[in-house]
Amino acid sequence: MYDPNQKENNGGYMEKERCLLIAVELSNEKETNDMEELKLLVEAAEGVVISSIVQNKQSIDNRYYVGQGKIEEIANYVKELEIDTVVFNDELSGSQIRNIEEIVDAKVIDRTNLILDIFAKRALTKEGQLQVELAQLKYCLPRLIGLNKNLSRLGGGIGTRGPGEQKLELDRRRIKEKISDIQNNLDELGKVRETKRKKRMKDQIPIISIVGYTNAGKSTLLNALVESEYSEEEAENKKVFSHDMLFATLDTELRRVRLPGGRRVIFSDTVGFIKKLPTQIVEAFKGTLEEIKYADLIIHLIDINDENLTLHKETTTKLVEKIVDKDIPVLTVYNKIDNIVNDKITTVSSNDIIYISAKSKLNIDVLLNTVDYKINGEKNKYSLKIPNSELKNYYWLYENRFTDNVEFDGEGVSFDAILYENEKQQYKKYITGEING
Repeated sequence: MYDPNQKENNGGYMEKERCLLIAVELSNEKETNDMEELKLLVEAAEGVVISSIVQNKQSIDNRYYVGQGKIEEIANYVKELEIDTVVFNDELSGSQIRNIEEIVDAKVIDRTNLILDIFAKRALTKEGQLQVELAQLKYCLPRLIGLNKNLSRLGGGIGTRGPGEQKLELDRRRIKEKISDIQNNLDELGKVRETKRKKRMKDQIPIISIVGYTNAGKSTLLNALVESEYSEEEAENKKVFSHDMLFATLDTELRRVRLPGGRRVIFSDTVGFIKKLPTQIVEAFKGTLEEIKYADLIIHLIDINDENLTLHKETTTKLVEKIVDKDIPVLTVYNKIDNIVNDKITTVSSNDIIYISAKSKLNIDVLLNTVDYKINGEKNKYSLKIPNSELKNYYWLYENRFTDNVEFDGEGVSFDAILYENEKQQYKKYITGEING
């Protein structure tokens, strides 16, 4: 276990940054500050939380965020607890950062900077890294003085990943030029993504977009879906990274899966949402987030054990509404039912609400059947006989629908296949019987 007092050892290990969390709880707002979430964000950025302070106020102080008396109290805590970094639970202006640093002898970062820092650490693809850098530069531009002071104080650490000290010291003109260059690169990558999307639409491959609050289990669900489709060896190569932490994965992942009726679809895992998701992130990731707009179905994944379930559900819904400009069916899926802490929660699935455990793969088959129904409608199994002169129809069904009991003879091929109701008419002349059950 990590010891907050541990110093650097001979192997070069650096102790984690000791962080003090600060939040204001406004008396006129129903929503309370979730300090546990801020703590998890700090831990995701590889810091350690030593203590936290919440002040009840009528409004945010324009100079110090908290009141002047409270900021002096914070300064004393910084000295007593040997705090390296003070983390504020809201976005601070450049002037607020400078004013606070004049009193508090520690690095000062806000919630936005903290989230950007985590994103910088987790982005793996070229597009993801460019999106994060764009968001960071836009955040840094109006805060150059205060942020440069942070860098000169500690020489890096939480809140300083990504553009780095050298880039933050660029003048405004050069930063604006860099922003323009990155945007041009993202536009080019967006054209490539659009071309691929058009091909999928031309091939009539449905898209199911998985959305949800960060750490709801989206990547774990995608891996469970992959395991339902491929052999163990193939599945291992197609799995995405998943871990029990905020923003464990950042880059959008696409995986092709076959539904119970045989039709192939693509499941898309998007970046996790969070309360007060920085506008810079939403804007920078607009291109990849817009993939949700083209989904045929949205799976809203929710951690059933989340203490702030309702708030997090509303947060995700509102963010999706900002992105999507048309009516897309939504399937609500509650995850982690293998670890339910409230025995009063019912877990009876329906066509609109499914209860699963992505980790233990419980009810993944129910989820796939429900997705199949919502995308394709009713299906049934039939016996068919296709003559040799029209075998192309058999080969298409063999590749795109589940078939079995195949027998070739001199006249053609007899087999059983699953057909969706909307395509039954197309193959009516080949149907010799309906298989019940």
